[in-house]
Amino acid sequence: MKAFLLAAGHGTRLRPLTDTIPKCLVPICGVPMLQIWLELCRKAGIDEVMLNLHAHSGLVREWLNQNGSCGVRVRLSEEVALLGSAGTLLGNRDWVHGDSRFWVLYADVLTNADLRAMLAFHDARQPAATLGLYRVPDPSRCGIVSFDDQHLIRGFVEKPANPPGNWAFSGVMIGTSKLLDHIPPSFPSDLGFDVLPRLLGQMLAHPISDFLLDIGTLENYRAAQNSWPGLAA
Repeated sequence: MKAFLLAAGHGTRLRPLTDTIPKCLVPICGVPMLQIWLELCRKAGIDEVMLNLHAHSGLVREWLNQNGSCGVRVRLSEEVALLGSAGTLLGNRDWVHGDSRFWVLYADVLTNADLRAMLAFHDARQPAATLGLYRVPDPSRCGIVSFDDQHLIRGFVEKPANPPGNWAFSGVMIGTSKLLDHIPPSFPSDLGFDVLPRLLGQMLAHPISDFLLDIGTLENYRAAQNSWPGLAA
């Protein structure tokens, strides 16, 4: 199975760390985020990853050359101009052509989530997409999801001024060709703003009870050093 690992952002909220290294290489308890993601992918049966790059791309290439890719095939997609989270998927649509589903993973999310369980949940009902969710204390800064008793997503709003709840999109999702069909052809385009609100009633919500933390801010990055339990054996 394939996964898009989205890592091309500037990482401005993590400065000054990201002044000299890309955010996917910032270390958690001494281990780069990229290594954690590749190990999690391998454990989940993901055998091929497309990693998009922008800032400090040469350092990522150097790290992969020196350290390997944890048994996962890695394809690099360097973006001279940022395409956005949705634009990256659309621009590389041919890579997943013919695949019934694929992962979309945000590289600045730290998690040990059971991806196999989430995939089984998706496969049982085969929606256009399945979104991993988690509860957040600051919903105005996230993509907030509303879903019914059947876990069908009925609402999605990115960074709402008046949040309807605190279930947030985790940055872990499973997509299909139906998801790709709803991406606008202009670049850049964003999943949260431009695509997911178009798919209400066609997506499933999968709450994640495992460790999950967006390390996109210095506050969360520092907290992760003390709270990260590591990947399950």
